[in-house]
Amino acid sequence: MKNRVSKELTAYLIAGILTTIVNFIVYYIMLFIGIDYKISNTAAFIISVIFAFIINKKYVFLSNKSYFIEFIKFSLGRLFTYALDIGAMIILIEVFSVSEYMAKLWTNILIIISNYLISKFWTFK
Repeated sequence: MKNRVSKELTAYLIAGILTTIVNFIVYYIMLFIGIDYKISNTAAFIISVIFAFIINKKYVFLSNKSYFIEFIKFSLGRLFTYALDIGAMIILIEVFSVSEYMAKLWTNILIIISNYLISKFWTFK
């Protein structure tokens, strides 16, 4: 059991790193070309959710349940963490004057932990 949990956490860490890279690349490219950080963050969120669902389902939680049901649950969980993400970014950027780049880095710590817990105990349970 302990070995299985360790493998799962390792797989989640790798999947999380890859998803974060996808998210950051989309976000930073959109910022670079002059798109508002809220729109950039939303586009990065949508693309990374689709990417994350596929790799989490197939390689992390090894689920063979219905794609439709799990995608709905996964998307709902991610919408919750998106609200945390955009809310924290708005507060950091507009209230505390943190740069758009640093705000994105800081909020991702909260998001990664929240996403794992939601996926483990609800989506792919």
